[in-house]
Amino acid sequence: MLIHAAAGGVGHLAVQIAKARGAYVIGTASEAKHAFLRGLGADELIDYRQQDFAEAVKEIDVVLDTIGGDYFDRSLKVLRPGGFLISLTELIEPDRIAAAASLGISAGFTLVEADYAGMKALAGLVDAGQLRVEIDSVFPLAEAAAAHRHGETGRTTGKIVLAV
Repeated sequence: MLIHAAAGGVGHLAVQIAKARGAYVIGTASEAKHAFLRGLGADELIDYRQQDFAEAVKEIDVVLDTIGGDYFDRSLKVLRPGGFLISLTELIEPDRIAAAASLGISAGFTLVEADYAGMKALAGLVDAGQLRVEIDSVFPLAEAAAAHRHGETGRTTGKIVLAV
């Protein structure tokens, strides 16, 4: 499984959940975040500043796109026929889904919603020491705009928290 922005707020959780489910995890992140991701269990890391992931890996089963933009199209190049491309950032236009399908790849957008069974499974991973949340920074609620700007930098490691 390839996870884009593996050290980010969603990515670092996806790495841990995928590992808990037995996946071989490849993550894209700056080199400065590689030690952190290895500590979470990532098997292989690609420094996106130094290497194009589309040239570094092939025959991937699943890509989790937490970035959007051209990452969708570039990710199609690394998936094997029968693979899955999951976007968490944007609805995928029908022509892009058709392009993926022509390669034998299933693609789409998903938005996770809380449900009892899912939350219980995540709590089980926390209890088992297989899932922990990294806190990048904490902002008071009055500084929500500053927190949002910080998140837009794309340089966070873990979650940004608003204190109420």
